[in-house]
Amino acid sequence: MLMPDWKTKELSPGQLSERSGVAVSALHFYEREGLIASRRTSGNQRRYHRETLRRVAFIRISQRVGIPLAEIRAALDTLPEGRTPTRKDWSRLSTTWRTNLDERITQLTRLRDDLTGCIGCGCLSLASCTLVNSHDRLAERGPGARVLDVELNQPARATPAAGND
Repeated sequence: MLMPDWKTKELSPGQLSERSGVAVSALHFYEREGLIASRRTSGNQRRYHRETLRRVAFIRISQRVGIPLAEIRAALDTLPEGRTPTRKDWSRLSTTWRTNLDERITQLTRLRDDLTGCIGCGCLSLASCTLVNSHDRLAERGPGARVLDVELNQPARATPAAGND
């Protein structure tokens, strides 16, 4: 595909895809999700402003470090008039995400280190599980890996009344 002239202010979906390394279908998804915007030509073809390249890069890097799309959208919504994030914006936003990422790294490290001996009381380690889950008390909270639900900050399933643990 021929690359647009540097003076070109708009890119077709194919050109944006090629430049960003993101599939056209993903660009359409980002647009439906309100992460990027395009305009329509008189022939009803999408055109993206060149600055959308930086916005797509911001989205992809944020996703790569594990930031959910909802948080990325919220971050982009803090920018005035939907402008493209600057280096200063990235610094501010990445600082706010750092604590969350550090917590996830700690949880994943613990999960990795404990993976051989425990699957979060699902339960595959009956010999040692009595120390963590004596008398299978976590079964009262429902099926699945009860310990991991709590540790990975997932919403807890039906928790028992106080004092039943």
